[in-house]
Amino acid sequence: MNTLRLALRMVLRDLRAGELHLLGLAIVVAVAALTSVGFLGDRVSRALDREANQLLGGDLLLRADHPWSGEITAEARRRDLGVVGSILFTSMVSSESGAQLAAVKVVDSGYPLRGSVRIAKGPNQPDVVAGRVPERGEVWLDERLLSGLGVSVGERVGLGELEFRVGGMVTFESDRGANFFSLLPRAMFNAADLPASGLLVQGSRATWRLHLAGSPDAIAGFEAWTKGHLGRGEAIETIENARPEVRTALDQAQRFLRLAALLAVILAAVAVGLSARRFMRRHLDACAVMRCLGARQRQVMAIVLGEFVLFGLAAAVLGTLIGWAVHQGLVSLVLKSIVGELPAPSFQPLFYGLSIGLVLLTGFVFPQVLRLRHVPALRVLRREIVPIEARSAAAWLVGGAALVAVIFWVAGEFRLGAMVSGSFAVALGLFSAIAWGLLLLLGRMRGAGTLRGSGWRYGLAALVRRKGSTIVQVSAIGVGMTALVLLTLVRGDLLDSWRRMSPPDAPNRFVINIQPDQREPLARFFTERRMTAPAILPMIRGRLTAINGREVRPEDYAEDRTRRLAEREFNLSYGTSPPEGNSVVAGTWHGNDTAPQFSVEQGLAETFHLKVGDRVRFTVAGRAVEAPITSVRKLDWDSMRVNFFFIASVGMLENDPASLIISFRQPEADKGLTQDLVRRFPNFSVIDVDAVIGQLRALTDQLVLVVQFVFIFALVAGFIVLFAALESTHDEREFELAMLRTLGARNRQMRQAIIAEFSVLGVVATLMAVGGASAIGWGLGRQVFKIAYTPDPLGSMLVIAAGTVAVVLGGWIGMRKLFGRVPMAVLRNL
Repeated sequence: MNTLRLALRMVLRDLRAGELHLLGLAIVVAVAALTSVGFLGDRVSRALDREANQLLGGDLLLRADHPWSGEITAEARRRDLGVVGSILFTSMVSSESGAQLAAVKVVDSGYPLRGSVRIAKGPNQPDVVAGRVPERGEVWLDERLLSGLGVSVGERVGLGELEFRVGGMVTFESDRGANFFSLLPRAMFNAADLPASGLLVQGSRATWRLHLAGSPDAIAGFEAWTKGHLGRGEAIETIENARPEVRTALDQAQRFLRLAALLAVILAAVAVGLSARRFMRRHLDACAVMRCLGARQRQVMAIVLGEFVLFGLAAAVLGTLIGWAVHQGLVSLVLKSIVGELPAPSFQPLFYGLSIGLVLLTGFVFPQVLRLRHVPALRVLRREIVPIEARSAAAWLVGGAALVAVIFWVAGEFRLGAMVSGSFAVALGLFSAIAWGLLLLLGRMRGAGTLRGSGWRYGLAALVRRKGSTIVQVSAIGVGMTALVLLTLVRGDLLDSWRRMSPPDAPNRFVINIQPDQREPLARFFTERRMTAPAILPMIRGRLTAINGREVRPEDYAEDRTRRLAEREFNLSYGTSPPEGNSVVAGTWHGNDTAPQFSVEQGLAETFHLKVGDRVRFTVAGRAVEAPITSVRKLDWDSMRVNFFFIASVGMLENDPASLIISFRQPEADKGLTQDLVRRFPNFSVIDVDAVIGQLRALTDQLVLVVQFVFIFALVAGFIVLFAALESTHDEREFELAMLRTLGARNRQMRQAIIAEFSVLGVVATLMAVGGASAIGWGLGRQVFKIAYTPDPLGSMLVIAAGTVAVVLGGWIGMRKLFGRVPMAVLRNL
């Protein structure tokens, strides 16, 4: 009890003396940064998942190739879940001017449970949220179907055995995906009209869907129950597997959010380590005095540890409260306008924050406390610093290992954690080696340390004299600046690259049902429009049945995506040249060689563990087609061009049933191009993907805005690290300035020495930081985010200049007040 009281008194005394201010600020800001990032990341991620579920029409989606049994819906309602059904199939919609194939969606009342449907009175008219489903006898058509049929809202169209009144034009469906069915012109009507329409009979091909919504626990429980009751042709879809294009965007956003949290953790460790180091140096004398007054070694350690535990817990709690308040303010002022009402956060970020506070205390403060354990009473007379011991060094390693463990924990995935922790560990080692080499070079400069003419030489000599402190300071500033560069320059480059993954000039029209004899007329059509004729590619359906003679069975694969790929038919093609945007990364492209062979897409090759030389067999139109893989292609699926998983050499698939397909971008100024194309070639089916591209681009921009705000918190933590690094040698510089003033140095010479010292620190640290950040950014972009990263040379030069100025100004502001201090006041403390 006496030890605890003494520890509390030391906390209060050090607070009054200002000894704990910097350390406390480092812990508070570290925990506040992490908890604010954690709370924001948790709530935004959950909100985005909730919003993304609008793209399913609910929180969970069940699909089947037959009507669902009453048992499933009854169980869902028993669990207080909302249930709405929809049916998808293709059918011809007719009018007086003709007929057109359409994707028909039949919906129950209450659809959708998540998201919305928007309708308008006609083309170029303002749209509104429907808030209902079509009434009986009413059908909603999208703009393409209205145009293709030559009808307007209020007129009548035929669908099956019924005539429907066109009640509105569909402008938006939140659950419209990016597959062939969803890209066809859309017609939507009430499920109550389905029996009389005669559209679905025994053996009809359709997809029956159940949209479900409710609390997360109820959804999770129902999903677990349903997995044991699924039959043939039935499956569960969530945002994880039903909409891969949206899941990709969400995954990228979550990786950026976790990257911000990881950088906050690293910055926190640097700031606390520097602050604890300075605290230890300032308390060696106090511990020596306690030893002189009879305190035992164990008692000294207990008092100091108690002080840190009490102060650390208080700082961590305060940091958590600040993090909560800051994130709440940002949510109220900004984020609601971006992602709407956010759900309540979980307790996980709070646990993160307190855990980080504990790790920082035990990993980066405890090693310094160990150095106080053996402070001799003789230090009252002799002020040499106790050298670091082996156990203290081991404690530093334990702290580093704990930090790495937390990094992997926050990262949530091995690759991101390994990239960040490994990159910063390598950067720290390189920075220390570069700093040591530079000091070695400066130490050999002749005349260093004199005050002849100016103080710049003394500034350089001071760096050499404090070799250990200088290495620590340069390395710390370098790591902190590396994180800052990642948070500013590299982050912007990565986010821009992310935005460019779906380029603004991506094709927005696909054309199918092209006949072989229409190749030349189609090319002339585009030439007349002064457009480059798109490549016309054959598309053949085939099912992968064997790899190296072994039968492909879905149940042999653990991942859902791989099982789905094993079940589905692939779109195959053939040709002598790779399609635009494809590059061969392994093997040799077959070219004009007529020997049977395949080229496979790189991602699919990795999924099925395929390589050059493997033999694959497909079933195409009832016959087996087998050939070796001779090349692996890399392509960009986000380009919206026509791409294929497998491309065969010529002579293999020409006699099989095929459809020809093209993709092109309709110019904004030529709105009538699609209509003219259909008039000239009535058999064509033109698929408009503008709506899908716009939806993806809007979602990506929204996610980028959220990520930008989250990165600000880690950026603030970076500036705290910079301040802590500059303050870490404050006491040594104060003593040196006092000695210089005693020896007759002028203020001008001391100012020159200080500026020279901080200029060298700034230039070296920022140069290393820009190089390190660029390398880390390249690795993150290539290995984690799967996007290309190209450093900005102009931005790098500006960062070097701004970083150097910031270090010099920060150091000057911290040292300026020392020029007015009387040397005797400093020397009296010796």
